Amino acid sequence: MDWSTGLLGFVAGLLIAAVTAPVGVSGAVLLLPVQLSVLGVPSPAVTPTNLLYNVVAGPGALLRYRRDGRLYGPLTRLLVVGTLPGVVLGAVVRVFAVPGPAVFRILVAVLLLPLGLWLVIRTLRPVTAPAPAPGRAQGEPSPRTVTLLALVVGTVGGIYGIGGGSLLGPILVGRGMPVSRVAPAALATTFLTSVVGAGTYGLLSLTGKAHIAPDVLLGLSCGLGGLTGGYLGARLQPRLPERLLRVLLGSLVAVVGGLYAAQTLM
Repeated sequence: MDWSTGLLGFVAGLLIAAVTAPVGVSGAVLLLPVQLSVLGVPSPAVTPTNLLYNVVAGPGALLRYRRDGRLYGPLTRLLVVGTLPGVVLGAVVRVFAVPGPAVFRILVAVLLLPLGLWLVIRTLRPVTAPAPAPGRAQGEPSPRTVTLLALVVGTVGGIYGIGGGSLLGPILVGRGMPVSRVAPAALATTFLTSVVGAGTYGLLSLTGKAHIAPDVLLGLSCGLGGLTGGYLGARLQPRLPERLLRVLLGSLVAVVGGLYAAQTLM
């Protein structure tokens, strides 16, 4: 990696994290196409490189949320319990069953495009839901449902290289949870599962499969940018209205899914 690639990775990580941290997304969901199309990281090495970015960048936003007293809570524990085993399974699937970039792009497009559009439409045109159970917000899923959902999303996140929290965030927000509650839990989940996922890819690289190990220098460069941008984004979040945050989250996810859909059709 030359200095210009490292600088580009740092700037990309900083700008992306500053925009995505307020809505509980590490930035890996947007950094992935930059790594594939601009920085030239091969597949499947791009996935563990993205996980390494999450490991380095995550503490920036988490530190800010911790200072605000919004980091720890039951939602964080439920998400972590489900996503940790899921991300290990996803890493194995990614290496041995979905190695090709074409299949990878189709998977990303199918997952993210409808998810983002669903969240935007649900925010702009809310539907009337039944009365919630005591102690839960309207439309909020039960703890068991959250954990099962986290297991599925953790598996997908291990395949995609985003740790799982970036998919759980828009789903939970779309089900009625406030962004201010979901964002810290999703980022904490992303950080922990990325640590486990990156370690899993490191072990799998010992099998001799090509391009499994992460691009460490590039991951660190992007991660240091994300560390700074994530802190700034988390600090900005309390100043933004909930409706704007929901639309921003849905739009980011839909744009990434649309980009991959367009690449698949080209």
